[in-house]
Amino acid sequence: MDHITEAMQVCIDECLRCYQACLGMAMTHCLEVGGEHTKPDHFRIMMACAEVCRTSAHVMLLQFPGHKGICRECADVCEECANDCERIGGMDGCVKTCRSCAESCREMAA
Repeated sequence: MDHITEAMQVCIDECLRCYQACLGMAMTHCLEVGGEHTKPDHFRIMMACAEVCRTSAHVMLLQFPGHKGICRECADVCEECANDCERIGGMDGCVKTCRSCAESCREMAA
């Protein structure tokens, strides 16, 4: 691999967008609203999603050949985060961003 493909750049952008969305939502909306939004299981999945998205983007930028496995895991975590955010409600932006990132990472992992 000698360059970042257009498809990879799209996935990098999706991952960085999801990283920003999850971290931003957790640190503002969730902390301010409290209740279900700050329960440990929900907060952990949001932080895990942000981190795996950041890591996926980073690994693709490094052009590391093993990025497909990381993207596969990222897709799973993003889907789990989207489902939990949807369950709690009031987090439509996060849900949409996580699902979009999951789809892009699945394509990258294929």
